[in-house]
Amino acid sequence: MKFVFYTHSLVSDWNHGNVHFLRGVMRDLLRRGEEALALEPQDAWSRINLLKDQGARALEDFQSAFPQLISTTYDATFDHEQAISDADVVIVHEWTDPAIVERLGRARRGGGAFTLLFHDTHHRAVSAETEIGRLCLDDFDGVLAFGETLRECYQKSGWGKSVFTWHEAADDLLFRPMEVPKTGELIWIGNWGDGERSCELMNYLVEPARRLGINASVHGVRYPDEALQALDEAGLVYRGWIANADVPVAFARHRVTIHVPRRAYVEALPGIPTIRVFEALACGIPLISAPWNDAEDLFRPGTDYLIARDSNEMMRCLKDVLADQDLARSLATSGLETISARHTCRHRVQELLSILSECGSRRVTEKLAAKEVAL
Repeated sequence: MKFVFYTHSLVSDWNHGNVHFLRGVMRDLLRRGEEALALEPQDAWSRINLLKDQGARALEDFQSAFPQLISTTYDATFDHEQAISDADVVIVHEWTDPAIVERLGRARRGGGAFTLLFHDTHHRAVSAETEIGRLCLDDFDGVLAFGETLRECYQKSGWGKSVFTWHEAADDLLFRPMEVPKTGELIWIGNWGDGERSCELMNYLVEPARRLGINASVHGVRYPDEALQALDEAGLVYRGWIANADVPVAFARHRVTIHVPRRAYVEALPGIPTIRVFEALACGIPLISAPWNDAEDLFRPGTDYLIARDSNEMMRCLKDVLADQDLARSLATSGLETISARHTCRHRVQELLSILSECGSRRVTEKLAAKEVAL
Protein backbone atom coordinates (compact mmCIF):
# COMPACT_ATOMS: atom_id res chain seq x y z
CA MET A 1 0.00 0.00 0.00
CA LYS A 2 1.03 3.58 -0.53
CA PHE A 3 0.89 5.95 2.46
CA VAL A 4 1.06 9.71 1.94
CA PHE A 5 1.67 11.92 4.98
CA TYR A 6 0.87 15.63 4.99
CA THR A 7 3.26 17.00 7.59
CA HIS A 8 4.54 20.37 8.69
CA SER A 9 8.01 19.06 7.79
CA LEU A 10 9.78 15.74 7.49
CA VAL A 11 13.27 17.13 6.99
CA SER A 12 13.22 19.59 9.91
CA ASP A 13 12.82 18.80 13.61
CA TRP A 14 13.50 22.40 14.68
CA ASN A 15 10.80 22.93 17.33
CA HIS A 16 8.84 20.16 15.64
CA GLY A 17 8.58 17.09 17.85
CA ASN A 18 5.92 15.24 15.87
CA VAL A 19 8.38 14.54 13.07
CA HIS A 20 10.37 12.26 15.41
CA PHE A 21 7.40 9.89 15.46
CA LEU A 22 6.54 10.32 11.79
CA ARG A 23 10.02 9.35 10.68
CA GLY A 24 9.83 6.18 12.75
CA VAL A 25 6.39 5.29 11.41
CA MET A 26 7.51 5.81 7.82
CA ARG A 27 10.62 3.72 8.36
CA ASP A 28 8.59 0.85 9.77
CA LEU A 29 6.12 1.00 6.90
CA LEU A 30 9.03 0.79 4.47
CA ARG A 31 10.44 -2.14 6.44
CA ARG A 32 7.12 -3.92 5.93
CA GLY A 33 7.33 -3.41 2.17
CA GLU A 34 4.83 -0.52 1.97
CA GLU A 35 5.40 2.82 0.23
CA ALA A 36 5.64 6.01 2.28
CA LEU A 37 5.91 9.61 1.10
CA ALA A 38 5.76 12.89 3.00
CA LEU A 39 4.41 16.15 1.59
CA GLU A 40 5.43 19.37 3.32
CA PRO A 41 4.93 23.08 2.60
CA GLN A 42 7.92 24.78 1.06
CA ASP A 43 7.62 27.67 3.52
CA ALA A 44 7.19 25.62 6.72
CA TRP A 45 8.41 27.71 9.65
CA SER A 46 10.34 24.77 11.12
CA ARG A 47 12.26 24.28 7.88
CA ILE A 48 12.89 28.01 7.49
CA ASN A 49 14.17 28.36 11.05
CA LEU A 50 16.37 25.27 10.73
CA LEU A 51 18.04 26.70 7.63
CA LYS A 52 18.43 30.08 9.31
CA ASP A 53 19.87 28.50 12.46
CA GLN A 54 22.01 25.72 10.98
CA GLY A 55 22.33 26.31 7.24
CA ALA A 56 21.86 23.89 4.36
CA ARG A 57 24.14 21.33 6.00
CA ALA A 58 21.27 20.40 8.32
CA LEU A 59 19.19 19.15 5.37
CA GLU A 60 22.18 17.16 4.11
CA ASP A 61 22.56 15.62 7.57
CA PHE A 62 18.89 14.59 7.49
CA GLN A 63 19.45 12.75 4.23
CA SER A 64 22.50 11.02 5.68
CA ALA A 65 20.61 9.94 8.80
CA PHE A 66 17.42 8.89 6.99
CA PRO A 67 18.39 8.01 3.40
CA GLN A 68 15.27 5.94 2.79
CA LEU A 69 12.79 8.71 3.66
CA ILE A 70 11.31 10.84 0.86
CA SER A 71 9.69 14.24 1.23
CA THR A 72 8.26 16.47 -1.49
CA THR A 73 7.67 20.17 -0.90
CA TYR A 74 4.61 21.95 -2.23
CA ASP A 75 3.60 25.55 -2.88
CA ALA A 76 0.40 27.34 -3.87
CA THR A 77 0.49 25.86 -7.40
CA PHE A 78 0.87 22.25 -6.26
CA ASP A 79 -1.61 19.68 -7.63
CA HIS A 80 -2.69 17.87 -4.47
CA GLU A 81 -5.28 15.75 -6.26
CA GLN A 82 -2.64 14.37 -8.58
CA ALA A 83 -0.22 13.78 -5.71
CA ILE A 84 -2.68 11.53 -3.88
CA SER A 85 -4.28 9.92 -6.93
CA ASP A 86 -2.49 6.59 -6.40
CA ALA A 87 -2.41 6.72 -2.59
CA ASP A 88 -4.14 4.11 -0.47
CA VAL A 89 -3.89 6.03 2.80
CA VAL A 90 -3.52 9.79 3.29
CA ILE A 91 -2.74 11.03 6.80
CA VAL A 92 -3.02 14.78 7.37
CA HIS A 93 -1.36 16.42 10.35
CA GLU A 94 -3.28 19.09 12.21
CA TRP A 95 -0.73 21.82 11.38
CA THR A 96 -1.72 21.50 7.70
CA ASP A 97 -3.30 24.60 6.14
CA PRO A 98 -7.09 24.43 6.71
CA ALA A 99 -7.71 25.12 3.01
CA ILE A 100 -5.69 22.02 2.10
CA VAL A 101 -7.51 20.00 4.76
CA GLU A 102 -10.80 20.98 3.12
CA ARG A 103 -9.43 20.30 -0.37
CA LEU A 104 -8.36 16.78 0.56
CA GLY A 105 -11.77 16.15 2.08
CA ARG A 106 -13.42 17.16 -1.18
CA ALA A 107 -11.15 14.77 -3.06
CA ARG A 108 -12.25 11.94 -0.77
CA ARG A 109 -15.92 12.90 -1.11
CA GLY A 110 -15.53 13.14 -4.87
CA GLY A 111 -14.82 9.45 -5.23
CA GLY A 112 -11.27 9.06 -3.94
CA ALA A 113 -10.61 5.40 -3.12
CA PHE A 114 -8.00 6.24 -0.51
CA THR A 115 -8.57 6.31 3.25
CA LEU A 116 -8.26 9.83 4.66
CA LEU A 117 -7.20 10.31 8.30
CA PHE A 118 -6.60 13.45 10.36
CA HIS A 119 -3.72 13.28 12.87
CA ASP A 120 -3.65 15.53 15.95
CA THR A 121 -0.54 15.66 18.14
CA HIS A 122 -1.05 19.02 19.83
CA HIS A 123 -3.18 20.74 22.44
CA ARG A 124 -4.96 23.21 20.16
CA ALA A 125 -8.21 21.26 20.54
CA VAL A 126 -8.37 22.75 24.05
CA SER A 127 -6.12 25.82 23.74
CA ALA A 128 -7.39 26.98 20.32
CA GLU A 129 -10.73 25.19 20.14
CA THR A 130 -12.22 27.59 17.60
CA GLU A 131 -9.42 26.95 15.10
CA ILE A 132 -9.80 23.18 15.28
CA GLY A 133 -13.59 23.44 15.23
CA ARG A 134 -13.45 25.27 11.90
CA LEU A 135 -11.59 22.45 10.16
CA CYS A 136 -13.66 20.52 7.64
CA LEU A 137 -13.34 16.93 8.85
CA ASP A 138 -16.72 15.56 7.76
CA ASP A 139 -15.21 13.78 4.76
CA PHE A 140 -12.35 12.24 6.71
CA ASP A 141 -12.66 8.55 7.48
CA GLY A 142 -11.19 8.98 10.94
CA VAL A 143 -9.16 11.03 13.39
CA LEU A 144 -5.97 9.84 15.09
CA ALA A 145 -5.56 11.57 18.48
CA PHE A 146 -2.33 11.11 20.41
CA GLY A 147 -4.04 10.57 23.75
CA GLU A 148 -7.32 9.34 25.18
CA THR A 149 -8.29 12.73 26.63
CA LEU A 150 -7.76 14.32 23.21
CA ARG A 151 -9.85 11.56 21.60
CA GLU A 152 -12.64 12.30 24.06
CA CYS A 153 -12.39 16.00 23.23
CA TYR A 154 -12.90 15.30 19.53
CA GLN A 155 -15.75 12.92 20.23
CA LYS A 156 -17.52 15.32 22.57
CA SER A 157 -17.21 18.15 20.05
CA GLY A 158 -18.42 16.00 17.16
CA TRP A 159 -15.25 16.47 15.11
CA GLY A 160 -14.75 13.57 12.72
CA LYS A 161 -16.71 10.38 12.04
CA SER A 162 -14.53 8.04 14.08
CA VAL A 163 -11.82 9.01 16.56
CA PHE A 164 -9.02 6.70 17.64
CA THR A 165 -6.30 7.01 20.26
CA TRP A 166 -2.91 6.66 18.58
CA HIS A 167 -0.06 7.52 20.91
CA GLU A 168 3.37 8.58 19.80
CA ALA A 169 6.24 6.17 20.42
CA ALA A 170 9.99 5.69 20.09
CA ASP A 171 11.74 4.78 16.86
CA ASP A 172 13.85 2.08 18.51
CA LEU A 173 15.98 1.64 15.39
CA LEU A 174 17.36 5.05 16.32
CA PHE A 175 16.66 5.36 20.05
CA ARG A 176 18.51 2.58 21.83
CA PRO A 177 21.14 2.24 24.58
CA MET A 178 24.67 3.06 23.47
CA GLU A 179 28.01 2.38 25.11
CA VAL A 180 29.90 5.67 25.08
CA PRO A 181 31.94 7.44 27.78
CA LYS A 182 29.92 9.57 30.21
CA THR A 183 30.83 13.24 29.98
CA GLY A 184 28.06 14.83 32.03
CA GLU A 185 25.49 14.22 34.74
CA LEU A 186 22.17 15.82 33.78
CA ILE A 187 20.84 16.49 30.27
CA TRP A 188 17.62 18.26 29.36
CA ILE A 189 16.47 18.27 25.74
CA GLY A 190 13.46 20.42 25.01
CA ASN A 191 12.30 23.81 23.79
CA TRP A 192 11.52 26.66 26.13
CA GLY A 193 8.20 27.23 24.35
CA ASP A 194 5.72 30.07 24.63
CA GLY A 195 5.42 30.40 28.37
CA GLU A 196 3.71 27.00 28.58
CA ARG A 197 6.23 25.64 31.10
CA SER A 198 8.59 28.51 31.94
CA CYS A 199 7.91 28.38 35.68
CA GLU A 200 8.05 24.59 35.65
CA LEU A 201 11.47 24.60 33.96
CA MET A 202 12.78 27.00 36.58
CA ASN A 203 11.39 24.85 39.41
CA TYR A 204 12.28 21.39 38.11
CA LEU A 205 15.40 22.00 36.04
CA VAL A 206 17.23 25.23 36.75
CA GLU A 207 16.83 25.50 40.52
CA PRO A 208 17.60 21.85 41.43
CA ALA A 209 20.65 21.81 39.16
CA ARG A 210 21.86 25.09 40.66
CA ARG A 211 21.46 23.87 44.23
CA LEU A 212 23.21 20.57 43.51
CA GLY A 213 25.96 22.17 41.47
CA ILE A 214 25.87 19.32 38.96
CA ASN A 215 27.27 19.12 35.47
CA ALA A 216 24.22 19.83 33.28
CA SER A 217 23.64 20.44 29.57
CA VAL A 218 20.56 21.95 27.93
CA HIS A 219 19.55 21.53 24.29
CA GLY A 220 16.66 23.22 22.53
CA VAL A 221 15.48 26.35 20.75
CA ARG A 222 13.39 29.45 21.39
CA TYR A 223 15.09 30.26 24.70
CA PRO A 224 14.54 33.97 25.51
CA ASP A 225 17.35 36.06 26.95
CA GLU A 226 16.02 35.77 30.49
CA ALA A 227 16.00 31.98 30.22
CA LEU A 228 19.56 31.90 28.89
CA GLN A 229 20.62 34.18 31.73
CA ALA A 230 18.96 31.90 34.30
CA LEU A 231 20.72 28.85 32.85
CA ASP A 232 24.06 30.62 32.90
CA GLU A 233 23.65 31.85 36.47
CA ALA A 234 22.74 28.32 37.59
CA GLY A 235 25.79 26.82 35.90
CA LEU A 236 23.86 24.94 33.21
CA VAL A 237 25.50 24.90 29.78
CA TYR A 238 23.15 25.84 26.93
CA ARG A 239 24.13 23.99 23.76
CA GLY A 240 21.37 25.07 21.38
CA TRP A 241 19.55 22.95 18.81
CA ILE A 242 20.36 19.28 18.45
CA ALA A 243 19.29 17.09 15.55
CA ASN A 244 17.03 14.30 16.74
CA ALA A 245 19.30 11.74 15.11
CA ASP A 246 22.07 12.88 17.48
CA VAL A 247 19.97 12.64 20.65
CA PRO A 248 20.67 8.95 21.49
CA VAL A 249 24.40 9.61 21.78
CA ALA A 250 23.72 12.76 23.82
CA PHE A 251 21.55 10.75 26.22
CA ALA A 252 24.22 8.04 26.43
CA ARG A 253 26.85 10.60 27.46
CA HIS A 254 24.82 11.64 30.51
CA ARG A 255 23.60 9.88 33.63
CA VAL A 256 20.07 11.22 34.04
CA THR A 257 17.41 13.28 32.28
CA ILE A 258 14.10 14.84 33.28
CA HIS A 259 10.58 15.25 31.88
CA VAL A 260 8.86 18.62 32.27
CA PRO A 261 5.47 18.51 30.49
CA ARG A 262 3.80 21.57 29.12
CA ARG A 263 1.01 22.89 31.33
CA ALA A 264 -1.74 21.92 28.87
CA TYR A 265 -0.80 18.25 29.19
CA VAL A 266 -0.98 18.43 32.96
CA GLU A 267 -4.19 20.42 33.35
CA ALA A 268 -6.34 20.04 30.20
CA LEU A 269 -5.08 16.85 28.53
CA PRO A 270 -3.77 14.57 31.29
CA GLY A 271 -2.18 11.31 30.27
CA ILE A 272 -0.23 12.59 27.26
CA PRO A 273 3.55 12.61 27.72
CA THR A 274 6.04 14.37 25.51
CA ILE A 275 7.71 12.13 22.96
CA ARG A 276 10.99 12.62 24.85
CA VAL A 277 9.66 10.26 27.54
CA PHE A 278 9.41 7.43 25.01
CA GLU A 279 12.78 8.31 23.49
CA ALA A 280 14.65 8.69 26.78
CA LEU A 281 13.38 5.39 28.15
CA ALA A 282 14.22 3.69 24.84
CA CYS A 283 17.80 4.91 25.26
CA GLY A 284 18.09 3.45 28.74
CA ILE A 285 18.77 6.71 30.57
CA PRO A 286 17.21 7.15 34.03
CA LEU A 287 14.30 9.59 33.90
CA ILE A 288 12.78 11.81 36.59
CA SER A 289 9.46 13.49 35.82
CA ALA A 290 7.82 16.63 37.12
CA PRO A 291 4.20 16.02 38.21
CA TRP A 292 2.29 14.29 35.45
CA ASN A 293 -0.71 11.97 35.59
CA ASP A 294 -0.17 8.80 33.56
CA ALA A 295 -3.93 8.45 33.22
CA GLU A 296 -3.72 5.71 30.59
CA ASP A 297 -1.17 3.52 32.39
CA LEU A 298 1.35 3.83 29.59
CA PHE A 299 4.24 3.32 32.02
CA ARG A 300 4.97 2.16 35.55
CA PRO A 301 5.56 5.33 37.60
CA GLY A 302 8.15 4.75 40.30
CA THR A 303 9.55 1.78 38.37
CA ASP A 304 10.16 3.06 34.85
CA TYR A 305 10.87 6.58 36.10
CA LEU A 306 10.73 8.61 39.30
CA ILE A 307 8.23 11.38 40.02
CA ALA A 308 9.22 14.62 41.74
CA ARG A 309 6.27 16.55 43.18
CA ASP A 310 8.17 19.80 43.74
CA SER A 311 11.55 21.41 43.29
CA ASN A 312 12.96 19.98 46.51
CA GLU A 313 11.88 16.47 45.60
CA MET A 314 13.42 16.85 42.13
CA MET A 315 16.69 17.77 43.81
CA ARG A 316 16.49 14.70 46.05
CA CYS A 317 15.66 12.39 43.15
CA LEU A 318 18.54 13.72 41.07
CA LYS A 319 20.89 13.30 44.00
CA ASP A 320 19.70 9.71 44.58
CA VAL A 321 20.02 8.63 40.96
CA LEU A 322 23.48 10.15 40.61
CA ALA A 323 24.68 8.54 43.84
CA ASP A 324 23.04 5.12 43.57
CA GLN A 325 24.15 3.04 40.57
CA ASP A 326 21.73 0.23 41.40
CA LEU A 327 18.77 2.64 41.37
CA ALA A 328 19.93 4.18 38.10
CA ARG A 329 20.39 0.74 36.53
CA SER A 330 16.97 -0.44 37.71
CA LEU A 331 15.20 2.61 36.25
CA ALA A 332 17.03 2.29 32.94
CA THR A 333 16.27 -1.43 32.64
CA SER A 334 12.59 -1.09 33.56
CA GLY A 335 11.98 1.87 31.28
CA LEU A 336 13.57 0.14 28.30
CA GLU A 337 11.56 -2.99 29.04
CA THR A 338 8.27 -1.07 28.87
CA ILE A 339 9.21 0.67 25.63
CA SER A 340 10.26 -2.60 23.99
CA ALA A 341 7.04 -4.29 25.05
CA ARG A 342 4.53 -1.56 24.20
CA HIS A 343 5.79 1.72 22.79
CA THR A 344 7.86 1.43 19.61
CA CYS A 345 6.93 2.69 16.16
CA ARG A 346 6.48 -0.96 15.17
CA HIS A 347 3.68 -1.20 17.74
CA ARG A 348 2.06 1.98 16.43
CA VAL A 349 2.16 0.87 12.80
CA GLN A 350 0.44 -2.35 13.80
CA GLU A 351 -2.18 -0.28 15.63
CA LEU A 352 -2.58 1.90 12.53
CA LEU A 353 -3.21 -1.15 10.37
CA SER A 354 -5.88 -2.29 12.84
CA ILE A 355 -7.50 1.14 12.68
CA LEU A 356 -7.49 0.96 8.88
CA SER A 357 -9.20 -2.41 9.05
CA GLU A 358 -11.98 -0.72 10.99
CA CYS A 359 -12.44 2.57 9.12
CA GLY A 360 -10.54 2.09 5.88
CA SER A 361 -11.98 2.44 2.39
CA ARG A 362 -13.03 -0.68 0.56
CA ARG A 363 -9.78 -0.71 -1.41
CA VAL A 364 -7.69 -0.50 1.75
CA THR A 365 -9.62 -3.16 3.65
CA GLU A 366 -9.37 -5.52 0.68
CA LYS A 367 -5.62 -5.00 0.49
CA LEU A 368 -5.25 -5.58 4.22
CA ALA A 369 -7.30 -8.76 4.00
CA ALA A 370 -5.17 -9.99 1.10
CA LYS A 371 -2.00 -9.41 3.15
CA GLU A 372 -3.42 -11.41 6.05
CA VAL A 373 -4.26 -14.32 3.73
CA ALA A 374 -0.75 -14.19 2.27
CA LEU A 375 0.75 -14.38 5.75
